[in-house]
Amino acid sequence: MSAGALTRALAARAVAGVLARGQTLDAALEAVLAQERQLEDRDRAQVRALAFGAVRGHHRHRALLKLLLKKPLQGDDPTLEALLSVGLFQLADPDHPDHAAVSATVAATRLLGQERASGLVNASLRRYQREAPALLDRLRPDGAAWFSHPAWLLDHLRADWPEQWQEIAAANQRHPPFWLRVNRNRASVSDYAARVGAELGVGAAPLAGFPDALRLDSPVPVQRLPGFADGLVTVQDAASQLAAPLLAPEPGMRVLDACAAPGGKTTHLLEVAGGTLDLVAVDIAADRLALVDSNLRRLGLEATLLTGDATLPASWWDGRPFDRILVDAPCTATGVIRRHPDIKLLRRPEDVAGFARRQRLLLDRLWPLLAPGGRLLYSTCSLLRAENQALVGDFLVAGTARLEHGTPAPGLQLLPGDRDTDGFYYALMGPVAPAMAGG
Repeated sequence: MSAGALTRALAARAVAGVLARGQTLDAALEAVLAQERQLEDRDRAQVRALAFGAVRGHHRHRALLKLLLKKPLQGDDPTLEALLSVGLFQLADPDHPDHAAVSATVAATRLLGQERASGLVNASLRRYQREAPALLDRLRPDGAAWFSHPAWLLDHLRADWPEQWQEIAAANQRHPPFWLRVNRNRASVSDYAARVGAELGVGAAPLAGFPDALRLDSPVPVQRLPGFADGLVTVQDAASQLAAPLLAPEPGMRVLDACAAPGGKTTHLLEVAGGTLDLVAVDIAADRLALVDSNLRRLGLEATLLTGDATLPASWWDGRPFDRILVDAPCTATGVIRRHPDIKLLRRPEDVAGFARRQRLLLDRLWPLLAPGGRLLYSTCSLLRAENQALVGDFLVAGTARLEHGTPAPGLQLLPGDRDTDGFYYALMGPVAPAMAGG
């Protein structure tokens, strides 16, 4: 059996984990690849590329299958649907020759216990090869199929971003760029860019307004990044890097990172302040808090790590107020779909209201922990106004908080693809002075 058939079978198993068991794609891939420890690195990379491509395009692929198949797929096993999605992705990808894509995908049916479906897979993919333009043209009236997004999410994007929703949907389908955060205490962005070019032969470019960000022309395994193990750089999208400079902690301040894992923003806050903060990092999940600890150790930084629910500060807070609070709230993550395309399959319409309720609870419960004259930064990686502008606007109506100069009203929204960053929202707030509150 060829390596090509194996990589396609493994990718289909991972995609089926998302479709059938609600796994994240990263978790599904980890489980699948853990069983194939002898697989070469290039084949592992291909499994990941095939699985991500299939999930990214699955809403379109599912619509295409309705046109390609004489009758719907039978049974509860989604593996065959996942394999067909992998095959359709390859045929739409110019990096994969058509003949290799079809033959290897058909061969993968044996590895998946679906050999009786080999003829169906072959006929479906061959028909797509012959009729692709006409088949795709039939999808144009169906927004969910054409943009490969769930209809409910497209409805939200149209309502919230009537002028930009198509560009957002297109950006979500593109491969994400590879961004680094250079440790400002150890190197300059320009010096590290020169080092990457000299040692790896990879081009790199900074981004105006993002002081520590560096975009590499192509991704590099972290273990190959110069100085990574010694804390010289961190992999972090440029949009996510705005939190620390917006909050602007000063040396000696007491700072709370209320939803800290995996620790990218935690460590950046410490770097911005030269490592001299009394920083408390809280996360509800102990295993994810271990990631924060790992990042701190690699960067040679220190913080107090507490496992706890940020909406229940009485269970972990010592009563001393914070000069700065970061509320990087759990959200629908609709701004990072290009990095996590499984979001389009795992999120449900009712999740929006559920996240909004928890986000408001976080603000209500954490605001009293802020010291007089302090600053609280609310952030999400969502694009939806219900989680961002509307929620913050409603919070401000209470009259105890006001937007600070770091963000415009009603907050700063970065859209995916804007300067090649992810989609993030930020609202920097401070207490209303007593005189202002009275009138």
